[in-house]
Amino acid sequence: MNTMTFAQDVLRGLTSAPKWLPSKYFYDDEGSRIFQEIMGLEEYYLTGCEMEILRHQAASILQHCRTHNDEPFEVLEFGAGDGTKTRVLLKHFLEANAQFTYVPIDISRAAIEHLADTLTQELEALHIHPFHAEYVDGLTRLNSSSSVRKIVLFLGSNIGNFTDDEACAFLRAIRSNLRSGDKLLIGFDLKKDPRVILRAYNDEKGVTARFNLNLLKRINNELDGDFDLTSFVHAPLYDVVSGEARSYLVSTKRQTVSIADISIAFNEWEAIHTEISRKYSIASIEAMAKRTGFVVQHHFTDSRHYFVDSLWNV
Repeated sequence: MNTMTFAQDVLRGLTSAPKWLPSKYFYDDEGSRIFQEIMGLEEYYLTGCEMEILRHQAASILQHCRTHNDEPFEVLEFGAGDGTKTRVLLKHFLEANAQFTYVPIDISRAAIEHLADTLTQELEALHIHPFHAEYVDGLTRLNSSSSVRKIVLFLGSNIGNFTDDEACAFLRAIRSNLRSGDKLLIGFDLKKDPRVILRAYNDEKGVTARFNLNLLKRINNELDGDFDLTSFVHAPLYDVVSGEARSYLVSTKRQTVSIADISIAFNEWEAIHTEISRKYSIASIEAMAKRTGFVVQHHFTDSRHYFVDSLWNV
């Protein structure tokens, strides 16, 4: 991660009105670790729902991804994290004698190195080539070096962290680096009872709050900031019309924060917008696929219809 780019993005966001910070900077090593903790929370239903899909429909996913002559393929995963969910798919693929190489791509070097070590020990037959890179940069590098058919994984509803325009731009970038026969398996959190959604971003143990506040801690550590973390509170909201769950850090007092010798003034109860977690309908998912040059092949949903892993063709 380029420190100068990080500083420019942070200062641009905090000198805007209203203030904001890019959510991609949540995931330093500590942020990635806290997010693994979030995924184990009872309130955070997303992980359990997607695990159900992968456990019970792995055979069907592989069947939809295989070709008639069972040619080799690469499984590229953006934001692999600790690989908890993907491990289920990989194990089934190996047991079904699929010929593939797993290529996890993650912006956290610690996460990707730990994943490679763990999977090498647990799945001895697995061919794994980890990449430490930004998402599309990783795909571009691989596309230039390999003509093997690709199955791209973007699980966990990470697409919901983008605005609509950003999501479409990201998906078009993926599409431009894929060839005929390649596929994208992408996770979407579906619209549901708003109380269920809000609890997922405001857990009783305060883990999600700690995850958000870690971004200010990272600014302190890497950009010589002096945020007082005790004077900011985590405040999530959910808009049932747009489907956006939005996270904010709110200043509890009038204060001035210094970042790289630049002063940023905060009013009492002034907010920093840190993240969007968008929820979708099946219709909006299919419309997004069409807008970005993909064709929906199949929707894999959990038993409560809370979540969908949608398989798209190029």
